[in-house]
Amino acid sequence: MDYTGTIKDMYRGMDGKFTISLCVDQEPGELESLKDKNLRIKITQDRKHRSLDANALLWHCLGEMAKSFTPPRDKWEIYLEELRKYGKFSYILMDEKAVDSFKQMWRETEVVGEVDVNGRKAIQLLCFYGSSTYNTKEFSVLLDGVIEDMKDLGLQPPIPRDIRSALEEWEKQHGKQND
Repeated sequence: MDYTGTIKDMYRGMDGKFTISLCVDQEPGELESLKDKNLRIKITQDRKHRSLDANALLWHCLGEMAKSFTPPRDKWEIYLEELRKYGKFSYILMDEKAVDSFKQMWRETEVVGEVDVNGRKAIQLLCFYGSSTYNTKEFSVLLDGVIEDMKDLGLQPPIPRDIRSALEEWEKQHGKQND
């Protein structure tokens, strides 16, 4: 079950445990059957993602770029290159034994080099987040970069009003998220 809402009240009872009251936007439905049962509860801040239209527009652009090469390139390969140029990233230090398994958890990684940490060898990685984790502002930076690269390849980019419309639709449905 997945609900959206707010925390209405929170207090500590005489037994030392906390009671949290939630206001949810949907009918509680099957929650009634769970009353007084042990539950695993996860509460996270509601962060909306961009519309599928904006995502579809990105992948259309990447596909057009991939087809423009002779021989055509894989659009996933183009996507990873664009993430490297315009995406958000983190630097991470880790034990060299963990590098291979860690790389499988990130969309794109690059080994920057070796670093000495308290007399032990560590590997520094540059790790790029996948665009599915981006907010509107971050996604706009990526999409704008892809569109500029399309122009550099001599390709016809999407009409600016289509780009604006895709991003505005997301903001209309979910509110602007720039944090």
